Amino acid sequence: MSFISKFDLSGKTALVTGASGGLGEHFAMLLAEQGAHVMLAARREEKLTAIAARIESLGGEATPVVMDVTKAASVENAFQAIAVPCDVIVNNSGIGQANWYQETSEEEWQSVIDTNLTGVWRIAKAATRALIDAGRPGAIVNIASVTALRPALMNGAYAASKAAVDHLTRVMAAEVSRYGIRVNALAPGYFKTAINDEFLGSEHGEKMRKRIPMKRFGTHEELDGAIMLLASDAGAYMTGETIVVDGGHLLQPL
Repeated sequence: MSFISKFDLSGKTALVTGASGGLGEHFAMLLAEQGAHVMLAARREEKLTAIAARIESLGGEATPVVMDVTKAASVENAFQAIAVPCDVIVNNSGIGQANWYQETSEEEWQSVIDTNLTGVWRIAKAATRALIDAGRPGAIVNIASVTALRPALMNGAYAASKAAVDHLTRVMAAEVSRYGIRVNALAPGYFKTAINDEFLGSEHGEKMRKRIPMKRFGTHEELDGAIMLLASDAGAYMTGETIVVDGGHLLQPL
């Protein structure tokens, strides 16, 4: 097998949660471009349908799957609709939060934890069971964040959820390696999405940009190499790892 062919996902099924926009949409387009039949999961059916149509117009395969990762019944129904084990799972669903921890409401805290942490566990659990039942290997990629690894002001709930995802990734990897299932995480730095666009465009966002060693925010395409390494056979001997892609942000001196 040539080196380049190890990134080929032809014949594989990939599930991307939070696929109705932002990084999730980008990841779905990328995996489809590499040959995977992509299951586009999110709550916004119209948006998913439009993305699926775009993927198919480019020669790829995609299926919209309505799913709310915060609802156990919704996830169960979605996996029943998918019907086949997913070889690649990109656990991308997430919501942001910007508030001092002492001013964060119970509702806001719980919403972030339910989506960013419990949702990741819920999807990985269902996907792992399907793979084990089918006797098939697989690759789970959980989307963490640099805020999991370094304190960020006014991000208590978000950072806590992503730090938990980072550690949960290692626990999952240790538990399911014997089944041939790899579990890794991707920790992006600051990339403009609908979640953070307003903040990154603000005065505070500009100050943050200047503190990044590369002096800029990332583009979605700059995550492609890392996500493909973790999702494909090119990373076949990697599990329990978190890859940081942040323009050197974590190198910033304390």
